Amino acid sequence: MASIGRLLVKDSVLLLCDMQEKFRPNIVHFTNILSNAARVLQACRILGIPPILTEQYPRGLGPTVPELGASDLTAHSKTQFSMLTEGVEKELKALGGPKKAILCGIEAQACIAIIMTFSHHTSLLHQCTTYDLLDRGMEVHIVADAVSSRSQTDRLFALSRLRQSGAYLTTTEAVLLQLVQDAKHPNFKEIQKLLAHPSPDTGLLSFFSSQ
Repeated sequence: MASIGRLLVKDSVLLLCDMQEKFRPNIVHFTNILSNAARVLQACRILGIPPILTEQYPRGLGPTVPELGASDLTAHSKTQFSMLTEGVEKELKALGGPKKAILCGIEAQACIAIIMTFSHHTSLLHQCTTYDLLDRGMEVHIVADAVSSRSQTDRLFALSRLRQSGAYLTTTEAVLLQLVQDAKHPNFKEIQKLLAHPSPDTGLLSFFSSQ
């Protein structure tokens, strides 16, 4: 039976891609994207969904920004454009091979779907992580309001392309509510606190109005 994209706590993993200091001034809606990703991370901690964090060339691009709340995580350093490094592969195996990936971070058209900045040179890459996950048979849920790029055009076209390839597009609030499913869930009140304020705008209406 074809997958309908139901997101469950069981067999899920959260992938946090390259939310680093050097990207801060250049990524569209960075502050709001980061706020949403931090909420997803908090929810996953509450619900017991394991998070995995990567950093692209941290010596040049800096560490993960502290606002994400991921200082306790060991970041997998990488130079390749997919998150699925040898270290990440080992971690996924140790987790028992999760079947569903929740994906947050930057950049949508590259490591999610990276702009690599060395000095002032920038090159746009492919949607590596999502394609690698889909190739291995995993279901990919991209949190669209927790994903961005250096340009809104790249971001929106990347989201469209990723959806065409079979990834599910969702939002921060939708992820949190889908994971608990019921107000009787033992962790619902904790998740409800994360939903006390609406998610900040990240400019997605122009994407969906064009679909």
